[in-house]
Amino acid sequence: MKNIVILISGRGSNMQAIVDAAVPEARIAAVVSNRADAAGLAWAAERGIATAVLDHKQFDGREAFDTALAALIDGYAPDLVVLAGFMRILTAGFVTHYENRLINIHPSLLPAFTGLHTHERAIAEGVKFAGCTVHFVTAELDHGPIIAQATVPVLEDDTADDLAARVLKEEHRLYPMAVRLFAQGRLRIDGGRVRVLPPQ
Repeated sequence: MKNIVILISGRGSNMQAIVDAAVPEARIAAVVSNRADAAGLAWAAERGIATAVLDHKQFDGREAFDTALAALIDGYAPDLVVLAGFMRILTAGFVTHYENRLINIHPSLLPAFTGLHTHERAIAEGVKFAGCTVHFVTAELDHGPIIAQATVPVLEDDTADDLAARVLKEEHRLYPMAVRLFAQGRLRIDGGRVRVLPPQ
């Protein structure tokens, strides 16, 4: 059984998808937020999941916050830390501390459209397919070994909101699947690429 700590900043719809998936090999040890008003905290607490808040505004800088955040997370003995709409750029020290056990989901087909406003940019560029990517986190923003991707069509009259909604449905399917693969010990990083091993 792998202990999972999920980090959120808002409603945590991807966190909810992971919890609802009830991965047999995974236990959601805690949901942690940098915002006390994050709606996902109440949702998790209602389901008996431990929650905690660490307000980044109470710290002098990113390094101090990340040090305290790591200490808080480590209190739950995590095997995996999952970023689910956690709107903070993490320091290299934090990422190194959780090397190969920190994952993120990004609403584009990485390495395309890193950063913000992914859907607007995808539409502006005229791409025919968009999607989402689950990846191991490295110090470089929205980079790191890719675990899984899902694609959706970009339709002629799509708005950014239309595309975002279509991609989010795939995120809610893909992220629990990636957590399950990790919990089953089926992910191996080999030369910067992720190999998915067959079931035991």
